[in-house]
Amino acid sequence: MDQSIPPATKTAQPASTVSRRARWASGGIRSLLRPRTLGIAAVLLLGLAYGGREIYMRFTHVYEYDARVSADIVTISSRADGWLVDMPVREGMQIEAGQVLVRIDDRISKLRADGLRAQIEGVRVERARLRAERRLDKNQADAQMRTRTSSVTVREKALGALRADLDFAKLELERTRVLFASRVVNERQLQVAQAAVTKLEIQILQLQAEHEQAEGSLDEARVGHDRLGVIDAQIEALTHQVANLAAQLHQQLVDVEDRTIKSPIPAVIDRTFVLPGEYVAAGQRILLLHNPKEVWVEANIKETQVSRLKLGQTVHISVDAYPNDKFTGRVARIGSATMARFALIPTPNPSGNFTKITQRVAVKIDLVDMPKQLTPGMMVEVDIDVR
Repeated sequence: MDQSIPPATKTAQPASTVSRRARWASGGIRSLLRPRTLGIAAVLLLGLAYGGREIYMRFTHVYEYDARVSADIVTISSRADGWLVDMPVREGMQIEAGQVLVRIDDRISKLRADGLRAQIEGVRVERARLRAERRLDKNQADAQMRTRTSSVTVREKALGALRADLDFAKLELERTRVLFASRVVNERQLQVAQAAVTKLEIQILQLQAEHEQAEGSLDEARVGHDRLGVIDAQIEALTHQVANLAAQLHQQLVDVEDRTIKSPIPAVIDRTFVLPGEYVAAGQRILLLHNPKEVWVEANIKETQVSRLKLGQTVHISVDAYPNDKFTGRVARIGSATMARFALIPTPNPSGNFTKITQRVAVKIDLVDMPKQLTPGMMVEVDIDVR
């Protein structure tokens, strides 16, 4: 007899239960495939993707929308006053370096320059006359010096010869006196010897007087040479006068040149403030210009993000005026002071009530790729890659 327990047989479920489960499964699938559910799922996925991207960008990029295109705006002013006779440029015009911007009336300045040139020529003519006079006086003084020096030399030699003859005559006179005392010679010979000595003494005195006169004439010739020094001083004074007038002429020519104002750089005319026919004063602002090839972007970055910046980092720039164009730049300079230090109105805190405000630091961004020309003042948005 078989004592085993027979296997339990499955209890058959009701047909209504099976059909209800099938309907629930098919209805759940259909509800998931509804457009509204798919739309919500897509929005959730997009939100997750956008949030993930934002988190990633916050860690790898510094974004700032408060940025502007900047450039060195050159103010053209006049160093001289006068009537503005011509302005061949207009706002928005492209100009080259050295191109004429403004012409101011320069007739009076040119007349003054001509007057200074005439004075310089007059002084040069006077200096040339003094030089010619100096050459003439020098030649005359040299000739007189040679003649009077020769005369003094001749008289000195003649005086020396007469003194030698006088010494010999005195010896003869002494010898004759000795011989006369010995009765060897007569009295007439003694008188002849005495007369010879006296004659030589008189000739020596006369020659000494002539020698002194010749030396006086030589001194006069030396005075003529001294007069050449006076003429040299006059010539030197005229030379300094010419140099002074030449400096005045150069200054006047600078004034004439300043009345034709030229552009120092290739630029674009940003704005004009005067019109032809108006009177401009020295230092008055006439126009503004900038070099279109030397523009950059200046972004005010929060001080909490400055530590992440480094020179040379790549910057993606979005220009409001050209939303479909891509501009690229690089960090060129990080400011050394916050913008608050350059404010016209200081912000003291005398009451002691302090509210901490995040400061901003100016960062200069040089443009590397500039598909279109930018104008200073344009609003841009910068995205700095700090990876």
